[in-house]
Amino acid sequence: MKRVLAIAVLVPVVAALAVTGLTLGGSAQAASARSAASPSQTVVFDCLGQHALVRPKSIILTCADGNAYLAKLAWTSWKPGLASAKGTLVLNDCTPYCAAGHFHRYPAIVVLWGSKAVPGHPGEHCYTKLTEILTGQRPRHVPVTETFPLITSSHGA
Repeated sequence: MKRVLAIAVLVPVVAALAVTGLTLGGSAQAASARSAASPSQTVVFDCLGQHALVRPKSIILTCADGNAYLAKLAWTSWKPGLASAKGTLVLNDCTPYCAAGHFHRYPAIVVLWGSKAVPGHPGEHCYTKLTEILTGQRPRHVPVTETFPLITSSHGA
């Protein structure tokens, strides 16, 4: 049953990527992740107060405590409105509590999508959503596919 659910979730995502011409294979060299983006580029923000990121090697999912983040991102596509990468979800099990917990790694596909103008930066757009798809083993409490809203400026506006 779990395999059927995983296939039911993955097939529409892979089909959407295929329709847009994106691939999940191959490799892409990441540009300087923390460098300022030039005008007319598409960027992503991970935490408030951080600079715009272009093809980052990592994205923090839980800014308050850093207990969940995406690492070793290898971008296969970075286009306006849609980007894809292979990487690793790094998750703290918080056992017995978060400060004493252990980090575990799970293979993932990451899709950034949506587009919004970045306030105060004419011509610059940012992705508005992040979907993570776990492709291998995962904790029981974590779904195969999860979508998160992204902040759309370094100030959260």
